[in-house]
Amino acid sequence: MSNRPNVLLITADQWRGDCLSAVGHPCVKTPNVDALAAEGTLFASHYAGAAPCSPARATLYTGLYQMNHRVCRNGSPLDARFDNLALAARRAGYEPTLFGYTDTAPDPRELAPGDPHLTTYEGLLPGFTARQLLPEHEKQWLSWLRERGHADARDRNVHVPVGATPGQISNAATAYSKDETQTAFLAGEFIRWVGEQDRPWFAHVSFLRPHPPFSVPAPYNDMYAPEDGPGFCRAADRETEERQHPYLAYAMPRMEQGSFVYGASGSVSDWNANQFEAIRAIYYGMIGEVDAQLGRIWNALKQSEAWDNTLVIFTSDHAEMAGDHWALGKGGYFDDSYHIPLVIRDPQMKAIGTPVQAFTSAADIFPTLCERLGLVPGNWLDGRSLMPFVSNGANSSWRDAAFWEFDFRDVVHRTAEDHFGLRSNECNLAVIRDAQFKFVHFAALPPLLFDLAKDPIELNNVAGEAAYAPVRLAYAEKLLSLRARHLDQTLAYTELTEAGPVTVRP
Repeated sequence: MSNRPNVLLITADQWRGDCLSAVGHPCVKTPNVDALAAEGTLFASHYAGAAPCSPARATLYTGLYQMNHRVCRNGSPLDARFDNLALAARRAGYEPTLFGYTDTAPDPRELAPGDPHLTTYEGLLPGFTARQLLPEHEKQWLSWLRERGHADARDRNVHVPVGATPGQISNAATAYSKDETQTAFLAGEFIRWVGEQDRPWFAHVSFLRPHPPFSVPAPYNDMYAPEDGPGFCRAADRETEERQHPYLAYAMPRMEQGSFVYGASGSVSDWNANQFEAIRAIYYGMIGEVDAQLGRIWNALKQSEAWDNTLVIFTSDHAEMAGDHWALGKGGYFDDSYHIPLVIRDPQMKAIGTPVQAFTSAADIFPTLCERLGLVPGNWLDGRSLMPFVSNGANSSWRDAAFWEFDFRDVVHRTAEDHFGLRSNECNLAVIRDAQFKFVHFAALPPLLFDLAKDPIELNNVAGEAAYAPVRLAYAEKLLSLRARHLDQTLAYTELTEAGPVTVRP
């Protein structure tokens, strides 16, 4: 029997990094994530590499920044030449097994013209074996619900709370119970699969929740009240918020209610402050629901005697605005969309005890697995291994800033392109953010600069103020240098000599 660890990678879709009791959230309780952190390492300043789902997951799975993997939006294909964590694990003798989804659009150059995979971005990341898929239509879960007696569970109307009308913001409970959620369904499928294993395994459990629609069963539906939680990070009104930048004036009115409350129509801008509070309370409850199922998984691994040989990584793909800046969902440049949780629990390492405050990235997950499992990636990676933090809580030569990107092109409908009068490759932004300042560079729109020491919730753009001109220049240069360092280095460290190819590992 090999002494390789089992590997369990868990993602919870759209979970904010501040929504953990382990980092001091004012009301949200996450006892099972906290328990994992108590045995491992909690990264308190961890950021997604991009948004929405497909670009964010491309960074997570490949270890590449968006500037290199080029998955710009949901539906952008992932270039087949890139290595990823599933392919690498397969080379190590694992059979990487998926529960949920990876939101990977395949490279169309690799497929026949009529292949049905060309009609969806909810494809399977190369290297994974799918044990239980659960794409956004949720048909597999709905079928399971019908087997359990929910005869009306024919479509996603099942998310409309009992007694509510489609589109109504309601904290009434759903018809399905806390033991019948999508999260419970996938957790159960994973637990049954673990019971079949007789050799080291690699599993990715990809939960849909707390992704919208915002509804949840008892007891989580009214676990939090609308007045609970911290004050919203936002301007006094949405009009002031929209005036901050042309991108916000474009994007905010285009957020659709139906993306967040099942059956709704109209713009999110039509919702008032009280409705945002009600939605956020439901979102907090959805986090509690996922946390409970994580506890179920921890218990099952302990009962099966797998816990002491399982490397567990818990994170999210991206975060959720949750009413901050009068917005919902993800995208844009605010921290609220990109700050996500990360906990790594390695049974061979001692618990660190205090959260790691260094800036870490979703791009760091793949290189971390490579170091831990003794793997060599097939191409250059932008991320770096987090194992020094896991083993001793520190790394003396770590990055001093977070970096992420957002591409708002619309190559099919050209909505953004026509609105701004830009080419598709000009519809993007990049962010560099450290403890003092946050600089947002748009390819063809005005930049933003926030003095985080004076303005931690990003309401006052000082990019145009003369006093901040040196700071703006310094951070623009810092961003340019970052991009230069992260040009693809796959063959740049190889040189052909008389003795043959020489490759240096930096």
